Amino acid sequence: MLRFLDAGESHGPALVGVVEGLPAGLAVTTDYIDAQLARRQGGHGRGGRMRIEKDRVRFLSGVRGGFTLGSPVALLILNQDWSNWQHVMDSGPQAGVDERVVTCPRPGHADLAGVLKYGHSDIRNILERSSARETAMRVAVGTLVRRLLEELGVTIYGRVTSIGPVTDCSTPAPRDWPEMAAASPVSCTDQASGGEMVLAIDRAREAGDTLGGVVEIAATGVPSGLGSHVHWDRRLDGRLAGALMSIQGIKGVEVGAGFAAATMPGSAVHDEIVYRSGSGFSRPTNRAGGIEGGISNGQVMLVRAAMKPIPTLTRPLASVDLATHQPHRAAVERSDVCAVPAAMVVAEAVVAWELARVFVEKLGGDNLADLKAGLTDYQFRLRQV
Repeated sequence: MLRFLDAGESHGPALVGVVEGLPAGLAVTTDYIDAQLARRQGGHGRGGRMRIEKDRVRFLSGVRGGFTLGSPVALLILNQDWSNWQHVMDSGPQAGVDERVVTCPRPGHADLAGVLKYGHSDIRNILERSSARETAMRVAVGTLVRRLLEELGVTIYGRVTSIGPVTDCSTPAPRDWPEMAAASPVSCTDQASGGEMVLAIDRAREAGDTLGGVVEIAATGVPSGLGSHVHWDRRLDGRLAGALMSIQGIKGVEVGAGFAAATMPGSAVHDEIVYRSGSGFSRPTNRAGGIEGGISNGQVMLVRAAMKPIPTLTRPLASVDLATHQPHRAAVERSDVCAVPAAMVVAEAVVAWELARVFVEKLGGDNLADLKAGLTDYQFRLRQV
């Protein structure tokens, strides 16, 4: 069973993660993970924090000589900004808890709900962990299992399909997304739409506002039969939706045709099934997004996630001071104007994590060779049907 825990505050000394259940014998390097961490820090619309941090991961355990050992893998990402916050965020009694106190909650953040739940008077005790800084470790963890998926023939792709009012309606094949998205400052696959997105972000910055958008993730090489219909918590689409919704700022998830399917008749939604000798069952369309009944069906897996605009505004919304109960403008923390391209990288990572989990559940194996042998046997059985 694959599982992980992560910890760390936005301005604390570091982010840490522990991954359990990775098979032994998986080749992985810090450079491979660092490349994905760098992608997360990019994109037009990012704020000043990205000029401070240069995220690098370290393996503290579970990896030797470039290969996993089968034991828990511990990862560390240092926060470069810690030097500016060490006195305020220190864990000891000498910490400057009376400095940089935040008492005006930001609408749309965890600020108010968090202090009410945990009984804090300083919102900093909430915002430090609710911050999207946490996603750096989730990208590291997701990238670790992304290597596992590559060994199993699965490739994950991502692109941005909308930012604010601008939508990219192009439909290139997923295999073409990486090169096209890499050429765009907003990870868009259409050059004209990408240019309009950049202008929209610049206008929002000038207005002291923020923008959200939609990211699309595709996974190719996913075999039929991952996930299950037998219990609600084993359904692959439910697990993917939950993982994507756990990303800070994500407010909607759809699989395949998604919400559009609700407006169409069944005859125009469901993918017809054909059979060809030598290649087996297939579907000429993929409106289901590669998942039917909570189980992968062998088609390209396709999911989308909608990110709301970032709640921290340089022209803050109305709020109430917790200490005085008087009207006050919301607090302003250093933030981004638009982080949709970064959310795309995080979404790739959490999708990779959920797919790796169902692979391990399906195939077992304490080492990579056993896992791959299990996949070969399973794929052989599918070809006999």
